[in-house]
Amino acid sequence: MAYSEEIQKRRTFAIVSHPDAGKTTLTEKLLLFGGAIHVAGAVKSNKIKKTATSDWMEIEKQRGISVATSVMAFDYSDHKINILDTPGHQDFAEDTFRTLTAVDSVIIVIDIAKGVEAQTRKLMEVCRMRKTPVIVFINKLDRDGKDPFDLLDEIEEELQIKVRPLSWPIDMGQRFKGVYNIFEEKLDLYTPSKQYMTESIEFKDINSPELENHIDSQLASKLREDIDLIQGVYPDFDVNTYLKGDIAPVFFGSALNNFGVKELLDCFIKIAPSPRPVQAVERIVEPEEENFTGFIFKIHANMDPNHRSCIAFVKICSGRFERNANYKHVRFNKQMRFSSPTAFMAQKKETVDEAFAGDIIGLPDTGNFKIGDTLTAGEELHFKGLPSFSPEMFKYIENADPMKAKQLNKGIEQLMDEGVAQLFTNQFNGRKIIGTVGQLQFEVIQYRLLHEYAAQCKWEPISLYKACWIESDNAQMLENFKKRKMQYMALDKEGRDVYLADSSYVLTMAQQDFPDIKFHFTSEF
Repeated sequence: MAYSEEIQKRRTFAIVSHPDAGKTTLTEKLLLFGGAIHVAGAVKSNKIKKTATSDWMEIEKQRGISVATSVMAFDYSDHKINILDTPGHQDFAEDTFRTLTAVDSVIIVIDIAKGVEAQTRKLMEVCRMRKTPVIVFINKLDRDGKDPFDLLDEIEEELQIKVRPLSWPIDMGQRFKGVYNIFEEKLDLYTPSKQYMTESIEFKDINSPELENHIDSQLASKLREDIDLIQGVYPDFDVNTYLKGDIAPVFFGSALNNFGVKELLDCFIKIAPSPRPVQAVERIVEPEEENFTGFIFKIHANMDPNHRSCIAFVKICSGRFERNANYKHVRFNKQMRFSSPTAFMAQKKETVDEAFAGDIIGLPDTGNFKIGDTLTAGEELHFKGLPSFSPEMFKYIENADPMKAKQLNKGIEQLMDEGVAQLFTNQFNGRKIIGTVGQLQFEVIQYRLLHEYAAQCKWEPISLYKACWIESDNAQMLENFKKRKMQYMALDKEGRDVYLADSSYVLTMAQQDFPDIKFHFTSEF
């Protein structure tokens, strides 16, 4: 196999966390080590006009949060690393869930002071479901926080996964002195600095009196006790158990101060999986196969506002992708060729001639793709597992400027293709309804329509409980249902029937009154 060497070098992973745990900062620092950027952007400071590399949309810079997954690739120590920085905010959870289908492993960032938060639990459920290996990075050790042992118990309990510390902090907050790197048996001492590496000393025997030359005796004896306790309480670290998703190695550090990040990265490239087999409907696809296969897991409108272009993100599952070669678009059953596939460094793009299993590439999209589409060298394959969830918030979208109707329609169409929100057209009155999983989405859509498409929209309230996709083998019953619920029937973007229930009681009654109708709460059925 000519490709297997290339594939073994690939590491494709997502960084996930609750908002504000320091995920984007960690991404920046990883890029710094990879030489992909040369100076870290102060993510939160508005005084400094350098914002985070991965938060490049205007609204992200203003709010200081990530609202879209960004993809970055860099080379580090003979490995090709693809990072996907995901939004932490729960209003954008759907983007993050889909991203998790395109990665081979995950780094979860946890704030030492706040511990495990709601969003982290949700994301961990997705990882557990897919058996994705997880590494935990406990961040912000330059601030006071929970006792590390208590925090490890909390992680085991809340995330339902066994943990094994591979580094251990020496105090925290103002008194933070560094970490002992258990994995590499090194002592890493801390000097607060945004740009530079700190001192690292090889230290095989922690019981040697030499330790007191580096940290004071009180801290030295506490460190020895802690390490003894770790060896006694936690199982030895086993790579295979981690790869099965049964144990999570834990690292401590401070991403903002560039501390503990290199240790995380060095361990990560040693233990994290190279691209793994992917389950398609028809069969399991192995990354080493000769023939190219891949699927679209995300579409992003307007990466370059000057060109109004959409980009479809493709995760390559097997083989080698070549520029200008013909590939089959399975849903359309037609051949397509791509003259300018791109690799990413957040918003910066460069054209690539080839890419291998594990890589993420961008293809210019003029409306040919939707999320979940499969591309192959000719085989009839379908990759599953990219659902749209039932929205829980709904508003009518109306045009605020009659002169800009065309721009508004184009904007809505492209933004809906990204899959961040869903468009339903009411069959009774023809009005357009936008459904999202969170309030913040409406603001983002309104902002992007105005700034990227010069279209103004206004929202009107509508009281709905849930959207359900309906289907039935009983055509007569389906017809009766649609007549009776005429005012609440809509079509989604694909022209499928959607019932917009206005309360949970009404939905339950409908399910009882029409037993032959199936109600689906994700669009994938």
